[in-house]
Amino acid sequence: MKISGSVVLVTGANGGIGRAYVAELLARGAAKIYVAARDTASLGELLKSGDRRLVPLPLDVTDPDQVAAAAGVAKDVTLLINNAGFAAFQGALSAPTIDDARREMEVNYFGTLELTRAFAASLAASGGGAVLNMLSMLALISLPMAATYSASKAASLSLTRSLRAELGAQHTQVVGVFAVQTDTAMGAKLPEPRMTPHEVVADALDAIEAGTSDEIVAGAQSRGMYQKFTADPKAVQAMMSTRLPKAA
Repeated sequence: MKISGSVVLVTGANGGIGRAYVAELLARGAAKIYVAARDTASLGELLKSGDRRLVPLPLDVTDPDQVAAAAGVAKDVTLLINNAGFAAFQGALSAPTIDDARREMEVNYFGTLELTRAFAASLAASGGGAVLNMLSMLALISLPMAATYSASKAASLSLTRSLRAELGAQHTQVVGVFAVQTDTAMGAKLPEPRMTPHEVVADALDAIEAGTSDEIVAGAQSRGMYQKFTADPKAVQAMMSTRLPKAA
């Protein structure tokens, strides 16, 4: 599908990658962008330009009532970008409780599922449209210092592949985006070097416009890691497994 003239919903639009998506979508000629965040006050920087194509939307992806309300408002969406994410950066055993692990699954897995279910009919009505899910290289490689986040992204990868199969009948593209650490508030907890959000977003939207319905690897640094992983996945996992959570 073409971005020009499209109607897009971006979850987590107030974050670093979310803001990059909005900027790139505007540059590529999107007709309307629903910029979604739990607290719309956090969208002030995005909205200060006064661009009338930007429509703020209160949306907590873990709240089924808000998801349903958003689907009722944004019935014209042709591209759904499931970008909202949460990472606690804790070990599976060393975390004091499993509360953050539950939240990671609620946001990163169930949130993506809820949003896609809610907007599937609108996408079908548009002729198919597209869904873009922000994954992570940690969907493929487990990082002990972010153990439960890795698990949530692995679940989201499996979900993305199932959604692609189910939505194929209505001609909806489903793209999953693998990326390594990026220069955002979340990515700041991971070691340098980091990619820019624009690198990730540009590759992801290029895939949408190319008609891709598959997983893609976004950014040169991500591609370097992916090449190492595909050449010797056990070696890469062994290396990542040395990065243990810090003692409390």
